[in-house]
Amino acid sequence: MTKTDKAAAIEALKERFENNEFFYIADASTLSAEKTTELRGKFFEKGISMQVVKNTLARKALEQLPEEGNYKAVFDALKGPTALLFTEVANAPAKVIKEFRGADGERPILKAAYIASAVYTGDDQLNALAKLKSREEMLADVLTLLQSPMQNLLGALNSGGSQVAGLLKTLEEREA
Repeated sequence: MTKTDKAAAIEALKERFENNEFFYIADASTLSAEKTTELRGKFFEKGISMQVVKNTLARKALEQLPEEGNYKAVFDALKGPTALLFTEVANAPAKVIKEFRGADGERPILKAAYIASAVYTGDDQLNALAKLKSREEMLADVLTLLQSPMQNLLGALNSGGSQVAGLLKTLEEREA
């Protein structure tokens, strides 16, 4: 790889890191070609991009990003065979990896995950990442919570209206 090729690869990686607030670092090195193709297909279905990279190029791309991104925390994960997973949904790669492994699978191994400046390191974080709620799920929860008091108020007003009518009718019957 020439210097210009390396510079272009670093620039392309830098752009991908800048445009994705969620990315995972995984190791799928011992999977057969058939299994790797199957895994890539599952990632593709969920809108996840898988890219095998050289660690030094990924590290150089991350070093060029602003420091407030806390990218240095993932540098330890950039050892050995590395696949980067870029996604729009924070928990999607974790769910795909978990599903792909099944009961007996060991690969791919999660090395680290960068979720909006929070870093999760180690394969033991896979369950926690899979349980994270996506942005859409969180918005649905907030909307449900916001609607609940309004629904209670409308329900009370509706039931109160029939009680008031009943009281008025009773008072009217007493007078007569």
